[in-house]
Amino acid sequence: MDIGEFTGFELSLRNPGIAWFQFNTPERLNGMTTRIKRDLIEAVTQAQMDNAVRVLVFTGSGRAFCAGDDLKAYGSAELGSNALVPDIPPGHDSALGTYNGLRTISQQLNTCIRNIDKLTIAAINGVAIQTGFSLALSCDFRLAATTARLGSATLRFGLLPDEGGQYLLVRMLGLPKALEFLMRKKIASAEEALALGLVTEVVEPDQLEAATMALAEELADGPQVSMRLLKRSLYNAAELDWHAALDEIAAKTAISDHHPDAREGVSAFHEKRQPSFNAWLKDQS
Repeated sequence: MDIGEFTGFELSLRNPGIAWFQFNTPERLNGMTTRIKRDLIEAVTQAQMDNAVRVLVFTGSGRAFCAGDDLKAYGSAELGSNALVPDIPPGHDSALGTYNGLRTISQQLNTCIRNIDKLTIAAINGVAIQTGFSLALSCDFRLAATTARLGSATLRFGLLPDEGGQYLLVRMLGLPKALEFLMRKKIASAEEALALGLVTEVVEPDQLEAATMALAEELADGPQVSMRLLKRSLYNAAELDWHAALDEIAAKTAISDHHPDAREGVSAFHEKRQPSFNAWLKDQS
């Protein structure tokens, strides 16, 4: 089901509950603007609140996933056919404007993707640089085509990885490797990114959509309540100490243990069959 074409991306809902975000400005290498980011924030927020959505996928068109910010079009209104949110000034016209633009929009997009309790996948079809790189790192899973190239490389322009890329790389690579990656302005091939642990799988370009859908369907068919609680617990565990992490997951287990999905899982085990989770979602459809 096609939901619509918005500023810089198209959004459709595929069974079973997979929200497919397709960046659709290949002539601009799917470069980001303020309007695109604001529409993405709104669309992700709506997906979080919509029970029809179980998994979110982000991918690009053409030879890029997203090659960073499209500075030439940053204040232009020519992208896309609809806008989900009213227009605001692009900012970055002063030091304070840059700070506000980052905290309110650019960083908020990645925060929104990381905060959503539904699982997210980046299907990296081509170059993912700067904004595109940090957006991909903000997702829970990353599949890359062999044609993909990933990196920040902001120092090539004397700029910083200002949308959270430094935080995400330190947690994924550790401080020494993150320092080398960013300071030496590396752009990794798909295979190099796989070796570093930045992507979870590499496939041929013509297999990327099918491989992404297979993973999305697997995740969408899993017990959604427990998976969403576990996702948040895993992210929290990276920030909490041992005792706080134990208390945090105990509180979530008090929910999952008494959910119908848990009863279905136990019954399926005893009956030697595959469980059929998410009856609560099917009842609402």
